[in-house]
Amino acid sequence: MKVEFDYKSLGLKVGLEIHRQLDTKKLFSAVPSQLHDNVDFTFERRLRPTMSELGEIDQAALEEFKRGRAFVYEGNYKYTDLVYVDEEPPHMPDEEALKVALQITYLLNAIPVDEVHFMRKIVIDGSNVSGFQRTAIVGMNGKVDTPWGSVGIPTICLEEDACRIIEQGERKAIYRLDRLGIPLIEIATTPDIHHPEQAKIVAKFIGDALRATRKVKRGLGTIRQDLNVSIKGGARIEIKGVQELDMIPVIIEREVQRQLNLLKIKEELQKRGVKEEDLKEEFYDVTDIFSGTGSKIIARTLKKGGKILAIKLPKFRGLIGFEIQPGRRLGTEMADRAKKYVKGIFHIDELPNYGISQEEVDRVVERLNFGEFDAFVLVAAEEEIAKKALREVLQRAREAISGVPEETRRALPDGNTQYMRPLPGKARMYPETDIPPIFMSEELKKEILENLPEYPQAKVNRYVKEYKIDKSLAQTLVDDERDELFEELIAMGIKPSLAASILVVVLKGLKKEVSTDNITETHIKDAFKLLHENKIAKEALEEIFKELALHPEKTALQVAEEKGLTLLSEGEVEKIIEEIVRENIDVVKEKGMGAMGMLMGRAMAKLRGKADGKLVNQLVRKKIQEFTS
Repeated sequence: MKVEFDYKSLGLKVGLEIHRQLDTKKLFSAVPSQLHDNVDFTFERRLRPTMSELGEIDQAALEEFKRGRAFVYEGNYKYTDLVYVDEEPPHMPDEEALKVALQITYLLNAIPVDEVHFMRKIVIDGSNVSGFQRTAIVGMNGKVDTPWGSVGIPTICLEEDACRIIEQGERKAIYRLDRLGIPLIEIATTPDIHHPEQAKIVAKFIGDALRATRKVKRGLGTIRQDLNVSIKGGARIEIKGVQELDMIPVIIEREVQRQLNLLKIKEELQKRGVKEEDLKEEFYDVTDIFSGTGSKIIARTLKKGGKILAIKLPKFRGLIGFEIQPGRRLGTEMADRAKKYVKGIFHIDELPNYGISQEEVDRVVERLNFGEFDAFVLVAAEEEIAKKALREVLQRAREAISGVPEETRRALPDGNTQYMRPLPGKARMYPETDIPPIFMSEELKKEILENLPEYPQAKVNRYVKEYKIDKSLAQTLVDDERDELFEELIAMGIKPSLAASILVVVLKGLKKEVSTDNITETHIKDAFKLLHENKIAKEALEEIFKELALHPEKTALQVAEEKGLTLLSEGEVEKIIEEIVRENIDVVKEKGMGAMGMLMGRAMAKLRGKADGKLVNQLVRKKIQEFTS
């Protein structure tokens, strides 16, 4: 059941960060920006955090360093060079990428900078070989107008994308270098979004501006949307990896729900008089209690020589199992923190369960000398690993006393979120010394401004008005980036309604039968050329495209000839129709023009794709009149 919130009274604030890959060469060397599966070489590195110029260390980087992981990088000689293995300084930024970034700046009503200065942003999760990401501001002070008011776009940045994760392990991660260096546009809004649906509108506007350039990549992984969400009394939460536009409102609603429930837990803990100093780092070895356990997880740990450790959480009873999002509880949040060390935890609010008996629960309660509202958390692992996991649980319990901890979270497919790491600090950026400032001349700015692409929604409206096609057809043409092809077909002399119908309805319908990925724009234009030259009927297009999907090496003309889809002469068509009329002469004489529907059906069954429907209709009428006059 959907929960309705009064977002104004809650003081909801949302900011968006949108990252989109550009379809150009890599940013700092002339390497193709394509993904691949061929690995020619590998190497291994370890990364460490360093202090900023102010002597500070970013907490998110420090948290990652504590994991002590090694990073293996896979490369290919065609798609990776010395720049992207960090053995050669970066080259000057790709000119096309800079020009596209300027286009986007103007499309978002922003002001381009006079000089582009690249900076280094510390990243030590292994996704950048060097331990930092290069990024530069190219535009500032844009805006998006919405029914709820304007939302600012303070910065538009051009940066390099990170490596592609192949395998994520506790002690080692494997990355592929093919994605590293692909130009990436990062667009950040101000936290002036005050309603979940407003966030969707802003994201759609920005997405449309990006697609208008026709120089952004498409497909899974080419766009990443992050949200920053907060409410009064809560905290700023960064939510990573929002893939679908329609999920943005759902994720915001779920985050509001999570923060409100965490504030309820805080309030209850305060009523119970819980203080941070009550949560002590005292580990209880309860291994002996589970010597004959029915829990398979615990039994496996004991067989490997592990232990069962417990910590006591005074006055937390009933709150660890308190639902904060659908299907997720405070205990889930604790488990997420412990996951860097163990697969899961057990807590009193969910027991007896998982093979753990009531008797075992009672014995743990007795061992820990419980009060009425006290709780415990159990971990089954090697002793030191179990202690590390329980320290994470303890830290999350302490944070519950304060309410909502600031953190970075991962968006889940159902709209919930999951803990990733602490919120990054401000000590992440420092100057890039290998790339000089890039002057953006007034001539270049003028050239870009005077040749801006048409905004997608404006194009949709123009198609409806100019070509008299249905708005949903026009919208799909633009959303699927078939609009340029659509206009080329119209320039060939094809009727707009027919071109739109084939590109949207027919080709999309074919996807249910065959994969249409192999049908190229050349295939489509060649097929329409045959139609325009009266070599085929429009009814033949679907059959031709179906065959081309299966055999893309063929041409449209080859398919038409092989399938017998080339148009018959008018004389040949008339002869076939006359035969059909003679075969049904009794019905024709009895019903006259009332036999029209039946005769058309039989005629089209023989002539579909071989004759124009309008011609068939005319000839059937003519023959009925001849035989009944």
